[in-house]
This record gives sequence, structure tokens and C-alpha cells, in this order.
Amino acid sequence: MILAGDVGGTKCNLALFAKDGPLLRPVFQLRLPTRDYAGFDDLIGDFLKRAYSTDSSAGRPEIEAAGFGVAGVVVEGLLHAGNLPWVLDGTAIGRKLQLNKIVLLNDLTATAVSLEYLSCADFAILNEGVPQPNATKAVIAAGTGLGEATLHWDGQQYRVAPSEGGQAEFAPRGELEIQLLTHLNKHLPQVSCEEIISGRGFRRIHEFLNPSVRHDSFDTPEGDSAREITRRGLEQSCPVCVESLTLWIEMYGAEAGNMALRTVAFGGVYVAGGIAPKILPKLQDGSFVRAFCGKSKFAEVLARVPLSVVVNENAPVWGAAYQALSHCKS
Repeated sequence: MILAGDVGGTKCNLALFAKDGPLLRPVFQLRLPTRDYAGFDDLIGDFLKRAYSTDSSAGRPEIEAAGFGVAGVVVEGLLHAGNLPWVLDGTAIGRKLQLNKIVLLNDLTATAVSLEYLSCADFAILNEGVPQPNATKAVIAAGTGLGEATLHWDGQQYRVAPSEGGQAEFAPRGELEIQLLTHLNKHLPQVSCEEIISGRGFRRIHEFLNPSVRHDSFDTPEGDSAREITRRGLEQSCPVCVESLTLWIEMYGAEAGNMALRTVAFGGVYVAGGIAPKILPKLQDGSFVRAFCGKSKFAEVLARVPLSVVVNENAPVWGAAYQALSHCKS
């Protein structure tokens, strides 16, 4: 049995997998609110308790290895994540689970690993492009934060290189985005790409465009303003939400294009994360692809880059599970 998870700032998506030859088969999966738990040990303990209680007649299966994709950086076995209320310690998790084989990896690394195990139905094509065999690929994902990763061909297989590109400074493209940057500079110590191209960016853009228009979710601590703004934007029930969603998508597309240029990702760019599947119709209207290509001298080159949305939100869990499985073979 393999235990795997996608550990996010809002929710943790955990699953148990049974081995079926070289492949994995999910047998139990659950999403749990991250901030309901004092530590990751508590969360894992609750998950396993619920998993084993589903079939009290069955024996407790042995967990051979565990893998967790987390939005953060792994340093000497510790995973530091700015959007999590705790630090993950691989050694401590191993003691909790009585395992020697614990894999902690960046969540975008986990998503990148999963790509070869996903089916065609797990992708929505935004731009067919002209993929080059064995060329570099890139993954970008907006959710609680903004993650990025690349895949490089080593002659036999793709190897994943993590990145913290989401922490890079935001680069405005025109007068409106310059005004947005100026506005945010008054309130934030650093305006990184992640501060805008993430869930929290929607309300910041909305309040910048028209601070007099407010919604119910803005005024309650438990309110999900990103969900409300994107819903209203898709429904076209609020002009400011429509404009906010459009601007957000254009900036997201531009950053994806920047990443494609930085990494020469002629093998394709994959848009992942929890937000993209929820706003897929808007991503498919052409504005994302136009912003991705931009207006530079490389616009025609970028137009040849395949561009897809990963619509399977379990991709990081699958990637973490297969990374853990590879440690069983080592």
C-alpha cells in the first residue's frame, strides 16, 4: 500500500493506493481542511483512522512508502511552505508511520511527475501547437499560491526540476497593470507574481478596479471571495467581476508565456492547479492563449508551443504516489 497526498494551504487531498503490478489503484481518498489540524501528524492520523474505519472487517494494510507533494521548498528533509501553518519533517513523519521510505516533494514536482500517468481525458487543449520530441516541458499552477516546474529529457526519461518562479517580481505589461502594481506596492512589501496570480489575487484586482463594489464574501472571515468573483465573472452577473477575471487570466497567460521562454518549453506547457478547471470556459475563449503568445518577436514561436489545462485535480496525489512507489523499487 502507498500513502500519498497533495498538501495545500487550504485543503489536503490524501489517498491510499494499492499496487497493481507497475501501476497504482486508489482504494481510499479524502480531502481534509488544512487549518483544522495543529500539525501534519494529526492530519495523517485522522485520515488513516477514517480509512481503516471504512471496512472494519479487513485487516490493516501495510503501508510500504509515502509521498507528499507540498507547495514549498525541501531543505535537508524539511519542507518549508509559506502557505501552510506548519513545517513538514520527513523524519518525524517516518516515525509516525513507522516508515523509512518517505518522499517530500514540491507539489508542482508531483504534478509534473504525474503527467505520464494521466489519460487524454485529464487534459483540455488550449493550443495544439507543434510539439518537439523530447523537448523541455513546463508546468504552472495557480491555486493558494503560484507554482512552477520544468521537465527536462535526460536521454531516456524526463527529469523534473522544481522552481520558485511564482515568488519572482510581477512584471506589468501595460498602463492598467502598471497602475495595479503601484496600487499593490502601497499595501505589500513585495508584489510577486503569486500575490496576483493566485486565489487571493482576484479580490485584490477587484478592489483595485472598483473599491466601491463589494460582495458578501468580502466582509466575512470565512468568505471565499475568489470563488464568488470567478462565479460572478463566468455568469457575467457583475461587470467588475467580469473585468477582474479577464485581467487575471491575461496576467496568468502572460506569466505562462514568460515561463515558456525562460525554459524553452517547446515540448508543451501544462496549466495545473485548483483554479484552472473551475474557470475552464474562460480559459478557452482565447484570451489566455493571446496573452501567452504576447506581442514580442517570439510571438510566432510561442504560438507553436502546445498548451493544455490539467483538469484532473488529483494529479499531484498521483505524482506523489508514483514517486513514493519508485522508492519501493530502490
